[in-house]
Amino acid sequence: MNRRTLPVAVAAAATVSLLLTACGGGDDKTNDKIAGSEQSAPPSASASPSASPSDVTGRPKITLPADFKNEFEGWTTGDPVKDAVLTDVTHRINATDAAIASDEPASPAIPFYYQRDALIGADKWIADYKKDGLTVTGTMRFFSPKIEVFSARSAAVTYCSDDTKAFNKDRKTGKVDMSASSSPYVTYSTALEKNDKGIWQTTRLDSKRGDKTCAP
Repeated sequence: MNRRTLPVAVAAAATVSLLLTACGGGDDKTNDKIAGSEQSAPPSASASPSASPSDVTGRPKITLPADFKNEFEGWTTGDPVKDAVLTDVTHRINATDAAIASDEPASPAIPFYYQRDALIGADKWIADYKKDGLTVTGTMRFFSPKIEVFSARSAAVTYCSDDTKAFNKDRKTGKVDMSASSSPYVTYSTALEKNDKGIWQTTRLDSKRGDKTCAP
């Protein structure tokens, strides 16, 4: 299929690079033309408990279209800090697709869950969909998250996606692009920081299609 992936951050944080290497990503920086992503690993003992997702008020409403959904497999760990990080990664992914589907690049949910380099990349990605007159349809599958919490405000997450059943759709004609991609599997890596509201915001992104880490 021709489902796009998020744009790559210009320079990944050192902690993210080390984590990717440990997970088998190596130093290969070959990335998709357009893409959006995250990254993960287990929390350190120095990390203090994070507010649970339900404790945070003022979250923007996110609504995905009836013909599109994201599925998250293995997205809970039982650890409250890690699960708070993964929850905000989930909201970020959904917010991005909701902004594309609603043709709303200026969605308030985007800067709510993205900041810094990652926000720049997400804004461009969403704007490119609008410029090309495209939206999304089908089902995206996200799996194998790995989380590392470095401190009370710093974390990293890596995870995989499978876009076998997710496609681009022409917004005007409704025609779905069913063409196959070189590989439906994408490895995502992200760096996150918790803001004063308790939201784990993605600050850096990287993605790599066809990485053996995610291939079955």
